[in-house]
This record gives sequence, C-alpha cells and structure tokens, in this order.
Amino acid sequence: MKGCGPYVVDEVEYTNLNAEMNQFYDKSYQDVDEVKPLMVEEGQICVVFSEDLKCWCRAVIKSIMYCMDHYQTECFLVDYAKNIFVKAKDIRVALEAFMQIPYRAKKCRLYRTKPVTLHIDFCENTAKIVPAKRWDSAAIHYFQNLLKATTQMKAKLCAVEDNTFDVFLYGTIKDEKVCINDDLVSKNFAHFEEAKENTESSADYQEDQTSLSVESLPVKTVHPALAFRPVLFQEKVSTDLETGGNRVCQKQSYMQCPNFTESYCWPPVARGCDVVAISYHGNDPFLYIPPILTFLQLGSCYKAFPNSNGPLALILCPGWKKAQLVFELLQTYERCCRQLHPMLIILGQKKEEALSVKIQECEVIVTTPYSLLRLFEHHSLLFCRLCHLVLDEVEELFSDAAEQVFTILDCYKKDVSEEYSAHQIIAVGTRWNKHIRRLIKEFMNGPYIVITTIEEASIYGNVQQVVRSCMNSERISVLLKILDFTHNNLQKVLVFTNTVNEAEMIHKALKNNSIFSLKLHKESEFNFKYILEQWTKKSNSGTHVVLVLTDDCMQYLGITDATCVVHFDFPSPRIFGQRLRSMSDNFCNDSSVDQEYTKARSVILLTENSECHELGILHYLQHAEAEIPPELHDFTAKMLEAEEDQKFSRPLCAYLKTFGICKNRTVCPDRHQINLQIDVPQNIPDKITQTPGYVTILPLHIVNATNYFGRIVDKQEDQYTNLAEEINEYFKKPSNKISVKNVEKLAFYGLCEKTLFHRVQVVEISPKEEENLFFNVKIKYIDEGRISQVQSYHLLHLPARFQCLPPQAVEFIVCKVKPIDNEIEWNPKVTRYICHKIKGKLHEAKIVHTVGNTAWVDPMVRLTRLSGFKMLVNEYNVRSVILSTGLGTDNPEHITQLQKLYHVAAASPPTKGVKYKAPGWDKEEQSSGSSGTTHVLTDRSPERLSETQWFSTLEKIQLNFLYFSFYPEIKWFQNEETVTVKVKIASVADYKCEFSKQKVVFSACSGDKLYLADMELHQYILAGKSTCVIKDKEAIIVLMKEKKGAWCKLLKNKNLHVSFDFEHWEDFEDKSPFSVECVDSSEDSETESDE
Repeated sequence: MKGCGPYVVDEVEYTNLNAEMNQFYDKSYQDVDEVKPLMVEEGQICVVFSEDLKCWCRAVIKSIMYCMDHYQTECFLVDYAKNIFVKAKDIRVALEAFMQIPYRAKKCRLYRTKPVTLHIDFCENTAKIVPAKRWDSAAIHYFQNLLKATTQMKAKLCAVEDNTFDVFLYGTIKDEKVCINDDLVSKNFAHFEEAKENTESSADYQEDQTSLSVESLPVKTVHPALAFRPVLFQEKVSTDLETGGNRVCQKQSYMQCPNFTESYCWPPVARGCDVVAISYHGNDPFLYIPPILTFLQLGSCYKAFPNSNGPLALILCPGWKKAQLVFELLQTYERCCRQLHPMLIILGQKKEEALSVKIQECEVIVTTPYSLLRLFEHHSLLFCRLCHLVLDEVEELFSDAAEQVFTILDCYKKDVSEEYSAHQIIAVGTRWNKHIRRLIKEFMNGPYIVITTIEEASIYGNVQQVVRSCMNSERISVLLKILDFTHNNLQKVLVFTNTVNEAEMIHKALKNNSIFSLKLHKESEFNFKYILEQWTKKSNSGTHVVLVLTDDCMQYLGITDATCVVHFDFPSPRIFGQRLRSMSDNFCNDSSVDQEYTKARSVILLTENSECHELGILHYLQHAEAEIPPELHDFTAKMLEAEEDQKFSRPLCAYLKTFGICKNRTVCPDRHQINLQIDVPQNIPDKITQTPGYVTILPLHIVNATNYFGRIVDKQEDQYTNLAEEINEYFKKPSNKISVKNVEKLAFYGLCEKTLFHRVQVVEISPKEEENLFFNVKIKYIDEGRISQVQSYHLLHLPARFQCLPPQAVEFIVCKVKPIDNEIEWNPKVTRYICHKIKGKLHEAKIVHTVGNTAWVDPMVRLTRLSGFKMLVNEYNVRSVILSTGLGTDNPEHITQLQKLYHVAAASPPTKGVKYKAPGWDKEEQSSGSSGTTHVLTDRSPERLSETQWFSTLEKIQLNFLYFSFYPEIKWFQNEETVTVKVKIASVADYKCEFSKQKVVFSACSGDKLYLADMELHQYILAGKSTCVIKDKEAIIVLMKEKKGAWCKLLKNKNLHVSFDFEHWEDFEDKSPFSVECVDSSEDSETESDE
C-alpha cells in the first residue's frame, strides 16, 4: 500500500505481534476462563484460533448461530481479510496490548470508480449505459478474473473516508502493469465520478517507474471516452489528430515522453501522411506502432473499402526475427476494444504452405518481402484493402531485397484506388539508402522526412564529400588551393581544427595570402558578438567569409548556414557529425538534386598522421558514395588486418563456420581467419583424421538446424560409455556425493541431472557472486557441449580417474545448406523439427574438414535396418530434410570459403612447414623408408610425379592437408548397367582418361595445377564401352559394368575424396551405399561407407 504513512505499519510489527499473541494464548492456564469473554455479540473484537493458519488471530464477530449443543460464530480475521467459523468456546478476549497497531486488512474501494449498468427502455426501444448503485455480476466476475491473473498487486492511496481507503489498484498481468480502475472503465463496467474541484484522472496518481522499452511494456486503457482507442501510448501523441493524433490514452507517469524522433514522427503518421524517418533509434518499432494503432481505431476511415478479407496495414521487416518482435508488440498492444487480429506470416518455398494461409478478420500482417511475394502468388486480392504499408529497417530491406520491395511497392501502387484516400507508406531506419530517393519520388505523396542523424541528413541533403590526401607539412598549401574562390556565389567557410596552435597558424597563413578570415578558440579574446555580426551580415554574391575555429567553440556560435567545412585535422565520427551540422541550412531538401549543383561541401585533409579514425570515416564515405583516394583504401585495409590480428585468440566466427561468410564482419567480435597454431583437431580421434571416412556420431545438443554438439561413437570400443557407467555407479553411493566448497574456474566437477551424472567444467564465475555462500556458476557439459547455469552447491567432487578421458563433445556442422531469403539465422521451426528428428539418435556422417573442436560433415544420414533383411537403408539425409522444409537452400560456396581461409593462413609468415601450393615435394625434407613419412608442400614448381607416387603420397597426408591438396573431388552414382563418376575440376585445359578392366586413371591440367586420380575399382568394367567427357566444371566418366547389378562401393580401397552422390540416389534404390552385400549381423560394426 503506497500512500499516507499513518495508515500503514511496517510488516515487522505484524510479525512481532503475531509471535507475542501465539506465545500468550498458547500458555497453559489453570483457569481458561481468565481469557474467555463473558459474552459474545456481533461486532465484538476478539482473538480466535485459525485452523488453516495455525495461529491466533485478531477478529471481529460478524454473526452468531446456534448449532445443536454449541454456538457457532462467523468471524472476520482483520489482519488476513478472511472469514472463518469457530465455536464460541474457542473465542478469547482481545487484550488492549494487542490492539495498539491498525488492522492489516484495509477496507478499500476503487477511487472515483462507480458501477454502471445497461438500461433498456422497451418503450423507446433503446439501450444505454447508466450509473448504477451496485456492481453487475459480469463486472464482479471480470474483476475476480483480473485478480486471479495478477502476479503482483499494488495500491495507491488517494483518500480515506469512514475507515475506507479510496485507492487506485494496480496489477501485473503477463509482465504488463494494469490499472484496475481504468480497465473497468475502458470495458464499460464503470465510469469515473468527477470531483467538484479536481477533475484529474487516474494518470495523476500513477507511480513513477522506469522508462518504456521493448522488455518493459506499458499498461492498458483508461477513460470511457477513449474505450475504442489504443491504450498504451497515453499522451505520447498530441491532443488533436491535426497535430499528432487523438489523445489515445492519458500518459502513465512512469512512462517517459516520446523521444526526440518520436515527437516528430508520430503526428504525421497519426494524420495518415507518408513518412520517412532516419534515426539512431530507427530500428525501434515504437516509431510507428502507436500512431498506426491510433489511426486503425478510427473505423470510419475504412468504411468505403470493399468488405473482403485483407489487411488494412502491412509491416515489412528485414527478417523473421524482427518480424517476430513486431508481432509480439502488436499482440501486447492489441488489447484495446477493437480487435485487430494481427498475423505473423513467415513462409518457406513450399507452395502448399502459402495456399494454406487463411486471412480472415486480420487487419495487420507482419511479414518479410520474400514471404509476402510467395503469399501474393496465391492471394491476389491481398492489397485490395491495404491502407498502411510500413517498411521497418528500410536500409536493410533495400540492401538485401531491393527488387522484392519495389515489386511490392508496384503492386501496392497499382491496387490503390484514387477513390480511397486513406493510403500511407512509412519507412523507418537507421541509415539513408540510395533506393529511398526512388521510394520518395515514385511512391510517396508529399512525405514528411524526419532525419535526426546529422551524418545521414548530410547524405540526403547531397553534401559533397571531398577527400584530399597530402603530407602533414603540405596541409596549408592544400587549404589555400581549396580556398581559391572562383564561384560568384556567397561562400561561408568554416575551417575546423583540434588545437589552438593550428588555429593560429591557419589564421596567419590566410592573412599572409590576403584572405580575410576570423578566428575563434579558447585562448583568443571571445568576442562572439563581433564574429557573429561579421558572419551573419548581408553580403553581395561573390563575398567570401572564412572562420577558423576549434571544435570546443562550435556550440557557442550555433552556426548552421556554412557552405563549406574544411576538416584541417582528421575528425572522429562524433566530431565529424557536429561539424557537418554547421551546414544544415544548406542541405538540399530535394534528394534528386545532383551533387555538382549543391551548395554544401565537406573537405577532409588526409595525411600520414590521420590514423585513429580512418576506418569509421571510410565506412561513412563509402556509404555516402564519395570518391575515395587509394591511400585511404590501402591504409584502412591494413587497419582491418590489424583488427583481425587482435582477434587471433578469439573463437572462430560462428556465422563463418556455419555458412562460410559473416555479413557483419566489421562489428563481429570473433575471428575470421584460420589460426593454424590453435585450429588443430580436438576431441577427434587420431585414427579418424588420419584415415578419414564415415563415422558414427550422436547429436546431443542442437544449437540450430545445421549446428550440433555431440560425440563420435566408436562402435568397437566406446570408452565414454564405459566411463559414464562407472561415474553413475560411483555416485549412487551417498557417501561419494561430496559437494565442492571452493569452486575454481576451468576445474572439472560432477553434476547430477535427474538420475544421471555428468562431467562438467566451470567456465565462468561472477565476481559479484563469489562473496555469497551459494552462487550461480556457468558450466559446460564437456561430453555433450551444452552450456548451463547451476548453483555452486550442486557441483560434486569428481575423482581424478574420471577426468583422464578427454572431453568428448564435438561440434558438428552440416555443410552446403543455409537459410533462405538471405537470413543469417535459422528459423526456429526448422531447428525444432531437426532437433526432434536427430537428437539422441546415431547417424553416419562423413567428416570433410576439421578446425579445432569443429567437424564439418557431408553427408549426415540416418541408417535403418530393414526387418527380415541383412541390409541397411538410408532413412534420411539431414541436409535433404532441411531443404525439404522449404526454409533452407543450397550453399555451394560453404567449403570453398573455408578453403580460401586456409590458403591465406598457409601463406602467412607465422605458419611454418605447410604451404598450400601446386603439388611438388621438397625432397630434402622427406624422410624416407618409414610408413610415417612426412611430406611438406612447398612453393617450388610442381614436379611431374608418377601416378603411383601421386596417389600413394596423397593417401598419407592427414585430413586437413589432404582436403586442400590438388586431388580432385569425386562423386559417383549408379544404375543397373552403368556407374557415373563426376570429377570436379574448373577450367580444364587438357585431360586424359585411361580405362582397364578394374582401373581408371584420370589426369587433367587446370592453370598451373596438375590433377590426377588413380582409381582401382571394386568390380570389373567394360573398358571399350566406357567414356569420359568434359562438361562445365566437371569431367563425367561413365563406366559400363561387366555384370549388371548394384555396386556397394566404387573403389577397392577407401579414399576420402570419393563420395556417393546422394542427389542421384533416387535413380537406384535397391541398395544402400552404406551396406555390404550379404553381411551377417556380427559384421554390422564393420559396414563399409559409400566410398
């Protein structure tokens, strides 16, 4: 209870009172009659024992009833607000000492909130809401439901009358604070009773709270006159639609006023105008949601539209994640009286999905450009009622899907009828984009353009950005050339510098060259009046005014009409924007004007000392499409390399690993290059890297659709399975469950999860929590790969013998597949589907590459044994399953991108002993005569090796090296009569293919590289009928089988470069490439791969 102090007592006092009463009345008395009342009557104050609460309580007798042989009394517990029944003999006298503090239970009523009812006049055939003396049963039921849904309740004390507290009641429902008084009024269960001298509403009494954010959402509607208005934006818009929209709701005092950008955006949006808003907060949906919902409440605006299914508002977001956020906000704010039924539509490439979408009673759709076009193919009347089109994060939309967005705009423009005036386009974002000019020119009608970021405003205003490179000692002469005034127009030039000495030097140089100039810095005599008079006085065309000043004097002058700004020293991004502001009056307000005709110009002097901020300025100049000197490009490239070098100990970027590319490389904190010293295989058995092929993997933790953590399972002897059994057997004894007292970072411990025990490693301990007795620690399950948080006392001492086996968790990434629509994260629907399908199930996978603890697999398949047959069949291929959802697409460059990283890493100076060049061997570094021969690829020109030497040497190189040597990648498939082998080589200049009964030797040249494949076949072929042709980027070898039938493998001996082509598996379905003909059940663990 928040309010006047005398009516509220500290909770501790009630606790003490309760303890004293229990101690007193629980004592054994020789004569109990000493504390029993002589008589009981209604309204009497007493003390009774509550069986439910198990304590003595203060009470007021409400009624007395005679029951058989005793009197039953109904008592109201004044500290617990409960009614109970007790026998008269169990009532005790209330001592005066126990009546000194007020009752905890307060009799309350909703302040100035009076009931209403529906009055029906049958004579006049009318029905209207009128004041009532008592609450409707519907209102009581609604009020009770509100209280049940409330997780926290607070009250604001406003008045006290006859021991009754008049309050504003607040409840927290689904993380949203609701004023119960206002909610009853908005639902027409009550009305506000106005006071004679004070007409404030509930908003005047509301609590001070934190500012509004996406995580902290506002409250509900407030006034009966506004029952059909959105509730959450109280007083965030002006009092009139002409100046910003109806007073949708009175501002809750805990909500901040609209920010700077919102105060400019909301009024024109609420009036139905076209709006473009560019701001630092341009990715905040609150720039448009409140005024759009305000407009949508005015149902009269849409009466002229056809009465069919179709949205009134369409919100386009750059990706599914942002669309999900906007949709959740709309769901929260949609709790006004007029339901808008918003829909989130994210569609894949499957036509059935688009056909199944039903748009009924939906007035707001949130989607992405690609999903909308897929929907539009099957719902041609989608735009027939559309009034409001919102482009959220417009710069991202135009960067990733410009063609799709303009297609949507064309459809919207085509379907908008002139007879319906309510149509509006809203574009919000954080950065200007060149396509916005076309948007404004072709699709908008007199738009309001709100740009609160001065750097972006200068791009819109066609400020000419000029970069002049020179030596530091040449800056004065370059400046004089810049100030060689040839224009007849009035020119006002500001020369900015950081230091006083430079300002004095520039002023003196200009004076010596007969250029009239003013100077201003902190050590000069501050004659602002004189400087402003000289700057602002009217001058004829051809007059030139030059002011030399330091950055700390800008704010005092407030100049905004400069025509040129010269950055004598290289500015930081923050200072750069402040300097550009001084030309804001000369920004062109017509974005179609060419730069050569603009008045404003910004000149940057680039010298050898301009190092610290060049990267940020370069990005801005590229964004502004300015001409950039090569010196700046070269230097910033070196800076980018230096930044990457600083990240050398960071983990490899997750996007780079998963998709082969990182779109946000400049801001991504992780590494984007291979570190050969740390990116060595971990937790992967040596025999797998040395003789790579198909392995059995067990996915245990699913990060997303293509990224999993799990174990590599050795079917012959799985050490982890034995260890897990030993650990669980050990911890079954209670005496072995020893909690850890001193938790150490990176140490290994045991942890019980349900009935199983796991090995875990502490990866992080919060410094603040270490002081507490029990605290949270971040742990990693070293045999599963997942991360979690647990209380420190849950960690158990793990004996050393259980720590000997290295961590078993390996990260697996399925290759060559990525999300559709240029998304950078997988849709949760795909991740959930894949998780349900593969988690905890054994799969066969081919490891094609490893970096550190990460293994790339292609393919990854689930094998199933056919009942009654001694063979295995391919149940599904994970990559194919992802593609079949319609939310994934091919990513053929995935491994190629990783190849490029290895080439760069191999050529860098820190890496010794490995050179990824054309295949030639440094014979001085070969150690012969041993099966463990080490071969080092060098920079020398390729030597012509014999076919036998080539093949045998390549087979001895480990996985990481072999994958990037010049042995061609080979895929094969078959039908009953032939085997088709595809050898992937680009730009073949010359090739040769020799066939024999059980052997094929293929060699080819591409550039300066020699490729050779010596293939000893598993079965016989007809050499005379076999052929080889070159098509596109591959050689196609067709082998005619000597005997018809299925081959269980291509080669007699395994080779990691040869794999089965699963894309053509439907051509021949009788056998699995993983199975061996007529294998016994005892040989299952030795089943061959598809190679």
